[in-house]
Amino acid sequence: MLSHDAPVPLKSRTDRELKQESTVSISAFFPAYNDAQTIGSLVRTNAQIFRELQANFEIIVVNDGSQDDTAAVLENLKRGIPELVVVHHLTNRGYGAALISGFYSCTKEWIFYTDGDGQYDVNELSLLLAEARSEVDVVNGYKISRSDPFYRIWLGKLYLVAIHWTFGLKIRDVDCDYRLMRRQIFDYIQLRCESGVICVELMKKIEHAGYRIVEVPVHHYPRRHGRSQIFCIRHLSRVCLQLMTLWVRLILLRRYDGRIPVVGDEAPTK
Repeated sequence: MLSHDAPVPLKSRTDRELKQESTVSISAFFPAYNDAQTIGSLVRTNAQIFRELQANFEIIVVNDGSQDDTAAVLENLKRGIPELVVVHHLTNRGYGAALISGFYSCTKEWIFYTDGDGQYDVNELSLLLAEARSEVDVVNGYKISRSDPFYRIWLGKLYLVAIHWTFGLKIRDVDCDYRLMRRQIFDYIQLRCESGVICVELMKKIEHAGYRIVEVPVHHYPRRHGRSQIFCIRHLSRVCLQLMTLWVRLILLRRYDGRIPVVGDEAPTK
């Protein structure tokens, strides 16, 4: 079930109310590539949030072959945050590959993930947790407004229109990497895409499987460090090829892999 309410501020539960509920079991996951200047703050802030909630938590960072000091920053963080688990890719395998490694490394009931570049505020996780009710499987963020150069904003809009039309996706912002999902989802769906196309694959398979989705507005901030890899020719050609391959497999041939949950299955409903 999808919620498409207007992007108005949500009334979230207070920290005290959250503490009074049963302990939150949650994995926070950050894919990182050359994010040495932002990943430390994200991990520390997230750890503080979870400790204030008295959550049963772990934090996982997939270092996707970074060439800067990301690995060293993460090793230093582990000394003060024992809940931190670091997965290293020896070479840069792509955004999708980093997400796959992260999703299947998580062990808690819920998985929260966002990018390691700091364009989303982990403090807004409370908005997602407020919607994590028993009848909800996925809380999907959507950008209130996109804080990128104008050409990326317009290309992003064209991309979303094209994806909605070709794949029939119902969620409003498939490209917003700020999500809270039940870990058991990954017992049922199988992911293959190693580029940013994985977001389309992930959400199309989630919708097809009948998982229950709620959407909430979140803020998107300018990139302060590093630069996006999305507009290099090599990356764009890879994305186009994987989109076409994914469309043929999911839409034309309807091959979704994995095991689709049916009424009465235990995993999708706790």
